[in-house]
Amino acid sequence: MYYTYVLQSLKDKNLYIGFTSDLKRRLQQHKFGGSISTKRRLPFRCIFYEAFISKEDAKRREGYFKTNKGKKALKLILRASVSSP
Repeated sequence: MYYTYVLQSLKDKNLYIGFTSDLKRRLQQHKFGGSISTKRRLPFRCIFYEAFISKEDAKRREGYFKTNKGKKALKLILRASVSSP
């Protein structure tokens, strides 16, 4: 399985969007500062993920969520999660 996931920084409230084949391992990497792109924005909480059979589908979904239209859709889907502390 492949996963597209969204983390929210508890420090600056911004979102991080990624994809992986091992969600548990990847979340641990983020949690302990093992990712350069999120290290300075710790701590994070996982607010959303989707599972895919195809790597290409997961990457495409990640790419979509990183567009302006995708970010708006994601914030609409997660409006309660994004606004809560």
